[in-house]
Amino acid sequence: MRLSRMSALVCVCALVTCSISNDRTADEQDSVQLIGQAVSAKPGSGVAEISTEELEQILQDRSALVLDTRPHREWSISHIPSAINVAPQPGIPMALYTSDVAEVGRLVDGDKSQPLVLYCNGPYCGKSKRVAVALLEEGYTDVRRYQLGAPVWRALVGVMVIEPDGVRYVFANDQTAVWIDVRDSSEFRGGSIPGARNLPRSGVLPGKDVGEVFAAKNDGRLPMEDHNTRIVVFGRDGGQASEVAEALAREAFHNVAYFAGTFEEIRGLTE
Repeated sequence: MRLSRMSALVCVCALVTCSISNDRTADEQDSVQLIGQAVSAKPGSGVAEISTEELEQILQDRSALVLDTRPHREWSISHIPSAINVAPQPGIPMALYTSDVAEVGRLVDGDKSQPLVLYCNGPYCGKSKRVAVALLEEGYTDVRRYQLGAPVWRALVGVMVIEPDGVRYVFANDQTAVWIDVRDSSEFRGGSIPGARNLPRSGVLPGKDVGEVFAAKNDGRLPMEDHNTRIVVFGRDGGQASEVAEALAREAFHNVAYFAGTFEEIRGLTE
């Protein structure tokens, strides 16, 4: 479903972010589904847009290559799961940042029929539009945009991925970031990364003692007074981390990223 006014979309997304929870009502579920079907419906590059629901299905089916057209550092700090970053076009100022079409060609081994989905920083971001135009001019035949981009993905889906160089950058530069170690308490007591807080996976997953999340909201482990706070989730492996990251996103924390590597890897990155 297309919404005619971008302001309405942004407002509703904010409301949806606040309403998502494990016990949400049928009306709330309908609202999430409605916004999940929306696209920006703004004039752009002439390339078809896809909705959040469609992107989720594409990621599940692996039916297209999802390209993050933002600068590498932005991608490394938090990106849509499975999205690939594209190197910048040489000689372009940052204000007109554009991914290198030649690099896209290398990623697809020259196959210009490869289905591609591009995204960047939301409805008003021009990066994916510029790359889409350049790809069409180069003869690519299956190019679509997720123009709602990273901000709406965070609002509706919630979970992003942080890369190793993103871990290094955030750990060194963002003193407000909250680092959540989801390993068992006994493992956490054996040592973690500096400043990490323990939120054991076993107390978070549905069907188990979900009271752990409620406790974490009250004891200071979760940033209840600023839900914009960056939360980085890690565990023994990416599977553990992604499960808890998804649970936190459904508690209206909308700046959540998980590390897909192992605990040993993230400890090495933060030493």
